[in-house]
Amino acid sequence: MSEAAITSPARPRRPRREGPPPPKPGPWPWLDRGGRFSPFKAAVLLGCFLPLLRLAWLWAADGLGPEPLTLATHETGDWCVRFLLISLAVTPARWALDWPKAMQLRRMLGLAALGYGLVHLALYVGNEHLRLWHVLLEIVKRPYLSTGFTALIGLAVLGWTSTDGALRRLGREWKSLHRLVYPLTALGILHFYMQSKINVSEPVLMSGLFLWLMLWRLVPARWRSVPWALVPVALLAAAGAAGLEYLWYALATNLPATAIFQANFDLEFEIRPAVWVLLAGLAFATLAGLCWGIREVFAGRSALPPPPALHE
Repeated sequence: MSEAAITSPARPRRPRREGPPPPKPGPWPWLDRGGRFSPFKAAVLLGCFLPLLRLAWLWAADGLGPEPLTLATHETGDWCVRFLLISLAVTPARWALDWPKAMQLRRMLGLAALGYGLVHLALYVGNEHLRLWHVLLEIVKRPYLSTGFTALIGLAVLGWTSTDGALRRLGREWKSLHRLVYPLTALGILHFYMQSKINVSEPVLMSGLFLWLMLWRLVPARWRSVPWALVPVALLAAAGAAGLEYLWYALATNLPATAIFQANFDLEFEIRPAVWVLLAGLAFATLAGLCWGIREVFAGRSALPPPPALHE
């Protein structure tokens, strides 16, 4: 026996693991990161299906009017954009509510948006009597179809690369790729504008909420949950929504754009989309302030930091 064999200490053996190995994350959306059933994620998954189930029930009950396929096509497209906005709202909700668990929902909500977009395309193809060549020509010829189809292709790429395996393979490039969700959402809203033509109340509302989500991301991190930093964001988003509505009616229609813009200041007849954006932004600021105050009170500190100086 060699001297090295005599003098070198024996390697300690690793203790055997007792019991079954820990569960691995599964591919199913109702499982948490540990592979266990999550009632929270299951409830959100059911919520993603509710608009589609409601649509199917109305269709079966003859509740979609004389052209059910056309209405179903529009509804699924609308929900595609809505789920995109909801997925983008997860990060502000996590900041305002101090709710890290909310980040588990972004992938599910993004895939729900993709799913509704694919159903939207399938219903459109069905409405065109499954004439695929005709559908392709229509997409090429009509700008509003080209815009929507481009957004859907981009969402499909993001959905394909949304897995943990794709994240490991792409590394740092994964985040850069998935930032494309911002321009893709803008394209989806533009498609909504172009398809709506005259009445663009819901696209204006969506564009205002999208502006708020983008402006919120420009706020410095330390002010993202502070009410007096969020009030200007709400005001800017509402002003942007009103401005986009004015430009659409002024440039794309023959309707009196100035009168429609002035209706934002008259709440007796109807609350305009820009006003809803303002109310939503102020509600978020109030909620963020309440949550911040509750956290700080329980932590035994002062409730809120001082407002930023004018020169900051």
